[in-house]
This record gives sequence, C-alpha cells and structure tokens, in this order.
Amino acid sequence: MFTAVTPKKHLGQHFLKDAEIARKVACLFKDDHFNKKAIEIGPGMGILTNFLLQEYDKVVAVDIDKESVEYLNHTLINPNLKIVLADFLDNRELRNILNEPSVIIGNFPYNISTQIVFKVLENIEIVPAFGGMFQKEVAERLAAKEGSKTYGILSVLLNTYYDTQYVLTVEPDVFTPPPKVKSGVIKCIRKEGFVLPCDRALYFEVVKTAFNQRRKTLRNALHKFNLSETNEFAKLRAEQLSVANFITLTRLFEEQRK
Repeated sequence: MFTAVTPKKHLGQHFLKDAEIARKVACLFKDDHFNKKAIEIGPGMGILTNFLLQEYDKVVAVDIDKESVEYLNHTLINPNLKIVLADFLDNRELRNILNEPSVIIGNFPYNISTQIVFKVLENIEIVPAFGGMFQKEVAERLAAKEGSKTYGILSVLLNTYYDTQYVLTVEPDVFTPPPKVKSGVIKCIRKEGFVLPCDRALYFEVVKTAFNQRRKTLRNALHKFNLSETNEFAKLRAEQLSVANFITLTRLFEEQRK
C-alpha cells in the first residue's frame, strides 16, 4: 500500500489538499472549449489530476519527483492519463511531452514557476491556454497592466501573446506543508490570430533592458539602442509603457538598424 508522498523542500513542493480549489483550477478553461489535452506540471499526490481527468480528453502529468510518479502510478489508474517522470524545463524532455496543442496547467512549484512561464513563451504556437497556481506576488505580476508597481518583464512578455486574468487568491492553509505566502491563480488564453509585428528576439531584448533599469527614464535605460531624447517615450519609465508601446519602440529600433 502506498502512503502519502513526502513534500520535498528542494523541489518547492506544497501539496494542495482543498478539493474545491482543485476543482476551480481544473475548470479554468471550462467555458473556453480547451478540452483535448492538458499537461499538468507537478501533480504531487494527484488531487488536481483527478479533476483534470473530468475536464480533458487526455491528461499528461509531469513530475520530476520519482516518489510522486510511483504513487500516482499505483493510485490513479485511468486510460486517459499518462504519468511521466521528467523535468519540464529540460528542452529534450519537453519536446516529447509538448508534441501537440496542449493546455499547460498546475499547482506550479514556486521555485521554478517563472521558468515555466518562459517555457510557455518559447512554445506559444502549441500552447493555446496556460494557467494555474503561483505565489501570489508572481501571479499578480503576470497579470499586471502598465502603471502598476508589479508590472515588469514577465507582465509584458506574457500579455503580448496571451489575455491574462487574475482569478483568485488562495490561503496557505490549503496546502501541505503550508507555504509562508499566499497563492494566486491566473488563466491565460492565447490571442487569436496575433502575430508579433517585429523581430521577436529584439522585442524581448528591448523589454528586458528597459526593466533592468526600471527607475531610469527610457532615454537612459535604452541608451544602447540610441533612443532619441525627442522620442515620445524618452522621458517615461518602463512600467508606463503598454505592450503596444513596446512593439512601437522595437519597430523603431529595427528601422534604425537597417
């Protein structure tokens, strides 16, 4: 008989134990008709996995923890479930896991949650929707709009490609062990038909450079791009620019390079 999985601090594991919250996360995209395939990252003991199996035709549960994988293989028997021992952040393993359009969802380990977002951004074409549980301040940052103190690099990059919504706040006591911070749930739906009208690598570089010196005006923060002091954005700071503004800036720098 398999007993409970021991949460491992070095893996950032906090196992959700509240069934109602698990149901809400599993149903994030219920009304958006994404029900073919879900990839769950960090299933732990499978409370979310059970609800995902009610919502999706196929579920792939990916965990780097061998103990969790062994536990799920013995406690969750379902023909629509595939349990994979793998590191989602490893590009070679990711290619095998993310091989068709899939919703990415989970109670994400806090210590790798932002890295998971970047992996989603690298695979936009086959990730029509993305959402789940983050540390609250990270969830707020991901959903932030220009003008907010929490608005940053990930806010811009994620909201370039996805419509992002902060859904609910989750208290620490619904986890084992309880984290020291609150959690937040977000949902992201890819913008239909959106194509970035500028060079992607340059766009990412402009956004990252602008926020790396966020206290400076863009004239100073983006000095390596030779932003003119007469430019409409020159006296503004990074957090004041919308996604559309960053696209405009990147297109300007493209033209300058030509």
